[in-house]
Amino acid sequence: MLEPAAVTLPRDMEQVGVINRSLPQSETGVMEAVDQVFSLKSAEMDKKGAASALDGLTEELKKNDRFTTVRYVDVARIGNTTYGVFPAPLAWDRVDEICREHDLDGLFSLEFYDTDSAIDYSTRRVTIKGPLGVEIPALEHHAEVRTTIKTGWRIYYNTGKNIIDEFTAVETVVTGGRGLNPVEAAKAITGRTEAVQTISGHIGRNYGLSILPYWTRVSRAYYVRGNNNFKIAKRRAQTGNWDGAAELWLMETDNAKGKIAGRAMYNMAIISEINGNLDDAIEWASIAYEDYGDKRALRYVRTLQNRQVRAERLRYQSPQE
Repeated sequence: MLEPAAVTLPRDMEQVGVINRSLPQSETGVMEAVDQVFSLKSAEMDKKGAASALDGLTEELKKNDRFTTVRYVDVARIGNTTYGVFPAPLAWDRVDEICREHDLDGLFSLEFYDTDSAIDYSTRRVTIKGPLGVEIPALEHHAEVRTTIKTGWRIYYNTGKNIIDEFTAVETVVTGGRGLNPVEAAKAITGRTEAVQTISGHIGRNYGLSILPYWTRVSRAYYVRGNNNFKIAKRRAQTGNWDGAAELWLMETDNAKGKIAGRAMYNMAIISEINGNLDDAIEWASIAYEDYGDKRALRYVRTLQNRQVRAERLRYQSPQE
């Protein structure tokens, strides 16, 4: 089934900008410097990682047909004043100024970007071949660096003056190295920036996908026992002949035995959902519970009602014709 997107955008939000608010302002420069010392990161790693996250988001948004305009907007003086966490939302007069200047309906903002790293260092005894081919004992050094990437995102809808979404994503990158001395083992840090950039790009693309409906597979249980018609219907369903199975189930809805009739009505709810008719599915399942006491049918009614709510969200998210 097609599920609604995690984030619902207004239908008239067609021209959007992507901005970077994650860069620290001057008053947080000291905190950033301290953070770099204690978290094993280079001065450029956060900046490059944030750029990759924004590139990933912009790339994904440009694939979305609902937008007529997607552009990266380099805006000065909108840095994060609370380093590494969500800052207060941008003032709406500032959002409006940016949107008017660039003819936009709203903004996707990377509100903060931060990495924290920890190194795990150990040694173990190994044997190596010496110059004459003789195996000799040695001490091998191992280093593993775990880098946690934390990002915070907001979507500003300028026309309605409201924040559509606020989301935090956390991912971890693990790099490792080993060698016969600490210097060789420390090469675990080499290439870490590139790995952080790659994962950051994935984070940005995944956030761009959060505004798209997605397909998912669900399972449904149906009755296969009751009488000979149920057995035949089961075989028809197994070959994909659902309409043929439904013909037999429909016949059994008039069965004199209440248990069989209730099961047949429950199965008719299943085929109705398969055919996309949720109203009929709810009606069949409701009768199966109300008139025949099928408890499975009551749970199914709740499942169908929940799906109806999601289907309504999906209709709203679909582009207007």
